[in-house]
Amino acid sequence: MKKDIPKLKVEDLAIAIVPRIGEELWDTYILNLKEDPITDVFINSHGYGEIDGEDFKTTTLRHFFEAIGPLEIIKIEPIQTSLFQLTNEYWVSFRFEGYMYDKKYVFVKGSIDELNFTPIPFLNAKGVMIR
Repeated sequence: MKKDIPKLKVEDLAIAIVPRIGEELWDTYILNLKEDPITDVFINSHGYGEIDGEDFKTTTLRHFFEAIGPLEIIKIEPIQTSLFQLTNEYWVSFRFEGYMYDKKYVFVKGSIDELNFTPIPFLNAKGVMIR
């Protein structure tokens, strides 16, 4: 029965985008802020939107990590600054305590900007983060 399926909310997991000093590339990270590991972590990422009045869509990239330890951060992929004019989406699925979880982290057009910087745990750096 549908009513018997638990509605579990993703908590203590974040995606952060952090600039490299003096480069056109930034790095994307996944942060496990839980006190326990998560397993079977699958991440789809892609960008979409309009550039110069034309629809534009990036290639979908897929990443898999067997486990991400407690209070651990892992680099997912680099991202070019030219793609910040698009909406960039990261769809994360993982197992935790016997259940499957998933959540979309959407960095809307223009949100990856120094105006939105926040301290990024574990990195001693600033960037844009969605929890």
